[in-house]
Amino acid sequence: MIKIKKTFSLISLFLISITLATVQPVGANEELLTLDMSVHEALANNWVIKAQEDAIQKSIYINNQSEADRRPTFSTSYGYTRLGEINTGRLQTGVTSFKTIDLNTRNNYLWTTTISQPIFTGYALLSANELAKLGIDLEKINLEMEKLNLALQVKQAYFNILKADKALEVAKSAAESLESHVDVAKNYVEAGMSPVNDQLKAEVELANALQQIVRAQNLSQLNRASLNKLLSRPINNPVNIQDILLFDSISPDYDEYLARALENRPEVKAINISSFQADQRIRMAKSRYYPQAGLSASYSRAGDDPFVSGSRFHDESSWQAMASLTWIFWDWGKVKNSVNEVESLKKQLIKSRKILEDNIGLDLKAAILDLEATEKNIPTTKKAIEQAMENLRVSRERYEAQMTTSTEVLDAQTLLSRARVNYYNALYNHNLAKASLLKSIGEY
Repeated sequence: MIKIKKTFSLISLFLISITLATVQPVGANEELLTLDMSVHEALANNWVIKAQEDAIQKSIYINNQSEADRRPTFSTSYGYTRLGEINTGRLQTGVTSFKTIDLNTRNNYLWTTTISQPIFTGYALLSANELAKLGIDLEKINLEMEKLNLALQVKQAYFNILKADKALEVAKSAAESLESHVDVAKNYVEAGMSPVNDQLKAEVELANALQQIVRAQNLSQLNRASLNKLLSRPINNPVNIQDILLFDSISPDYDEYLARALENRPEVKAINISSFQADQRIRMAKSRYYPQAGLSASYSRAGDDPFVSGSRFHDESSWQAMASLTWIFWDWGKVKNSVNEVESLKKQLIKSRKILEDNIGLDLKAAILDLEATEKNIPTTKKAIEQAMENLRVSRERYEAQMTTSTEVLDAQTLLSRARVNYYNALYNHNLAKASLLKSIGEY
């Protein structure tokens, strides 16, 4: 009996150490983290979301540039040119007399100010501006997609923690039960009522259960680290989450949910915006069918000193204005092929939308079937726990009455542990199926 008590003490210490290692310290003021709180924190702090918000800001800057292209531009330049030599010429001052004169100066300064305004570009600038605005809308849609994906990832990480915690709980319970069975088997062996292999089998199963505890503990800690990463918290930050042991039964209508999906899914919105962008690219390509017109004016000052105050070789100031008209009327079909290229892209997008709608319908169908399957599994797995507990009770009584071997008790314990894990997995999988269903219709 002394050895039995020693075995019990060692296993108890092992379970206590595992418990202390698994349960992370929670501060006195630390709030219990719920599923909704986890999603909201991730949407507020996740680095992927912040990066996408920067992408939106980048597209705003691009739009500002395109708007600037439609407005007049002002420029100024100041230059200095020094010639290697001064050119000279001969000026006849009499019948036979000539005078040598300079034709230029070594130092030449020029300051010019210019204003330019595009008048008509065949709608190219207007189309570029519309494309830039659509680019902002597209980046916002991409942000919606990132949020949907992130919300589902957070929910998966959250329920993975709960699964691991329950697996750890079941493993500890199984180890305690097996520990008790080892004591009984050992007493029977010492009394000569059972063969020694009954005790050995029980001890082997107990060792396996202790290993399962370690694996479950590591998985629990890893899943907490995954959730911390999604929340942009330190990886080792303590995680104390609320358990979810209830489920709501829902019966989604496929046609109703499909209509919501086609209205809400960011992918549909994105392909619609891409189609609008294709329209603008078509108009931009056709702009080269039209003449390009613009106005420009410039004012210049020149001289042989830095103050450009004129000289005998330079007019002090001058100005000019120019109206330009450029029209490419023959380019061997280059513009036409460019237009055809973009129109082909528009046709491709129309077909891609049809493919997307089919894929959304299939995803929705799969999500509904998964939801129904997980809901059906909950009562059956719960019933299985009751049956497994009764089976274990009967097996123990049979073993204590020496009507069966230790193997039957060990098998019954294994069935009970599996039934408990299956029940919790069915419960959490049902919640995950609801999360996937919400994502399939563009909601979270």
